[in-house]
Amino acid sequence: MNAPYKIPEKINAYNVYKEGKKLIGLSDEITLPDFEALTETISGAGILGEIDSPSVGLFGDMEIEIPFRQISSSISELLNPLSGVDITLRGSSQVMDGSGNISFEGIRVVIRGRSKSMTGGKFKQGEGTGSSVKIGITYIKIEIGGKNIIELDKLNCVFKVGDVDIMERVRSLI
Repeated sequence: MNAPYKIPEKINAYNVYKEGKKLIGLSDEITLPDFEALTETISGAGILGEIDSPSVGLFGDMEIEIPFRQISSSISELLNPLSGVDITLRGSSQVMDGSGNISFEGIRVVIRGRSKSMTGGKFKQGEGTGSSVKIGITYIKIEIGGKNIIELDKLNCVFKVGDVDIMERVRSLI
């Protein structure tokens, strides 16, 4: 009997796109940002000590570093301080079912924000420069198999986990 679950194993391959145009020559690893809620310490009568209370839908500064094998015009396009950055990661995730069968499903990460810094890298004969751009994130959406996993839009008061719009009530009150 086949189990209804899938065990995610690995990313088989991925590409990076800037506004729909494939960026060629990136290195092999991009670290996704952490979602760290803003908190306030609650204390007072009736509370034994302190409670670190997360503010629903509010997150600290988030950034992502896009590494390049070689310094290129793709980096300069991301550095324009007057334009927002729109990056999409598209990958193939290898999954295994309860019977050991392997299949693949799409994984997509959409990131919007503004360029924060650039690392020029180094010149060494026979090697890439190791250049990169850091982007301050104002929007991030992660989808797996075409389904929304998480969506955060800091500028439009949107925070969704799966199909649940966490900030819907908040938006209706402001």
